[in-house]
Formats: sequence, structure tokens, C-alpha cells
Amino acid sequence: MRQLMQAGLIAMMFAMPAAMAQNASPAGMWKTIDDETGQPKALVRVTEENGVLNGRIEKLFRPAGQDQNPKCTACEGARKDQPIVGMTILSGLKKEGNEYTGGEILDPAKGKTYKSKATLKDNGNKLEVRGYIGAPMFGRSQTWVREQ
Repeated sequence: MRQLMQAGLIAMMFAMPAAMAQNASPAGMWKTIDDETGQPKALVRVTEENGVLNGRIEKLFRPAGQDQNPKCTACEGARKDQPIVGMTILSGLKKEGNEYTGGEILDPAKGKTYKSKATLKDNGNKLEVRGYIGAPMFGRSQTWVREQ
């Protein structure tokens, strides 16, 4: 009986991180990491309302001497020439299984909007965000690191 209880406890210890990751929410503050340079780019606050994720830039990491509050000059429509800090760049993601899909992500540097999906990784401490055209295989991924 004692061995059976120990085996059960061990099984629960291994199952808990997976269960926690499945129940974790992407809501919170994330540091975006540039997929080309590996350097931090911004802090994005992801919120979840009625099962839909949206993300807004709260801070940019820019070298000294560069404009610390740049405008989205490459954007079109209502975002044209608006400050990037405070701009919603991630919108409309809905949970589907272990992923969040069906959303859009804006690349303020290019002013382009792409389809998007996101997946929590590393027990909810990392968020893999993919922007793509057409199908997910035609895109780029960034890994965002949870700040809080």
C-alpha cells in the first residue's frame, strides 16, 4: 500500500507542471525578444477579456540617442503616425486546444498586420508568438518571456 501511495505522489509531481501550463493564461506582461537579433524589443501587456487576447506595447527598448517614443510612420489607417507605445499590436486571439489562434499581430517597424497564433511554453513562462501570411508555415516566430 505504501509503495502504491508513493507511486501516486510521484505521478502527481510529474503531472502538475503540465496541468499548470494548460491552465496558465497568457495574460500579463511579456518582454518581446527579436527573432533576428535575440535582443529585447518591448514590453507588451497581454489582457484576456471574454476569452479573447489582446496585447498593447507599454515600453520600447531602444538605444540611447534614438527616439524613445517613435510614431508608426509605416502604419496605415487609424494607426498612421500614432505613438507605438500604447498601441495594440496583438488582437483577437482565442483559445483552441493548447493554442491561441485566429488573431492578428502588427509589426510596427513595417506597418504590416499578419495573422497570428500563440502557444504557452515552459510552464507558462514563455509565449511563442507566430505571425504569418496564409498558413502558419509561412511566417516568423518570436519567443516572449513573462515579466509578471
